[in-house]
Amino acid sequence: MTSETRRPAQRKLTRKGQETRRRIVAAAATLMYERGVTEATLEDVRAAAGVSGSQIYHYFADKQELLLAVIEFQTEAVLDMQKPLFAGLDTMKGLRQWRDALVEYQLRLQCRGGCPIGSLGSEIAETNPEARLAAASGFLRWESAIREGLQKMHDRGELDTDPDDLALALLAALQGGLLLTQLQRQVRPLEVALDSMLDHVEECMKRA
Repeated sequence: MTSETRRPAQRKLTRKGQETRRRIVAAAATLMYERGVTEATLEDVRAAAGVSGSQIYHYFADKQELLLAVIEFQTEAVLDMQKPLFAGLDTMKGLRQWRDALVEYQLRLQCRGGCPIGSLGSEIAETNPEARLAAASGFLRWESAIREGLQKMHDRGELDTDPDDLALALLAALQGGLLLTQLQRQVRPLEVALDSMLDHVEECMKRA
């Protein structure tokens, strides 16, 4: 079934309907995060969310539509967690506070799970073009939030480098650090990746 033939996910719902739909998406997000997209069946989601099969199909035409909702859900969760810190990314102090918060979060998770968007993206990148684009869009939103702070530094004449390239490099370092942190079960890869990039930012500021 194509995206054109699926029922619209954005149709107006009652408050109860919104809560039920969100419960289904949250349950699916947890299962897909823990087991993978393929292993998390709609029956598993139904049981975890405490809904009937007909309720799932009332809100989602198929598993693909649910997967796209999960990608959006995980994107919002990742960005919302960092939102209070994004406003400070136009200073070195704010950038290092952001770095510390990301490291601390991985410590609380015991370095398990990696990045929710990245985990989904790597699983579906070669088999599901629509979901790949949705995950890529989530990363673009993340990159944009980082770039906004760097752009302010550049506009003030404090940063002697391209904010676009620097934001992409920071996000790439973050993702690589998260993957190695997940595999090694220690935060050092994330710390090294982010510290190296932030040291580079500081050097660019000295040249400005």
